[in-house]
Amino acid sequence: MRPSVDEYFMEMAHLASTRSTCIRHHVGAVIVKDKRILTTGYNGAPKGLKHCEEVGCIRTELNVPHGERHELCRGLHAEQNAIIQAALFGVSIKNSIIYSTHYPCSICAKMLINADIKEIVYDKDYEDDLAKQILAESNIKVRKFKK
Repeated sequence: MRPSVDEYFMEMAHLASTRSTCIRHHVGAVIVKDKRILTTGYNGAPKGLKHCEEVGCIRTELNVPHGERHELCRGLHAEQNAIIQAALFGVSIKNSIIYSTHYPCSICAKMLINADIKEIVYDKDYEDDLAKQILAESNIKVRKFKK
């Protein structure tokens, strides 16, 4: 059976997440406009740096709970990498939709707002109360993926 548009792009986000080198979460994101993929991203260390799989995770070592102290991470989030790819290659993501395997953190939420993303479709919940508050104040439509 042919997948719906949401199923198709969410599957792509899950495929992107398989490239993740994060020890804690494998997250993928796909930015789409007019049913066309603009960029993809997954979480991991910046290009050229050692991956968390190689050097360990400072967040795990410090026992930092999920949804807190995002600055204590050597990696970039999937949403951040998708936005950076757009900037790097000169692709406008204004008024686009991002499909992500997880609800965005507060840092990613702020970036998505300023990138003029119009909609976030996520699959798995992620506990970050500030992200929920920020997105509730924004004009971005946020919805959980339904098969």
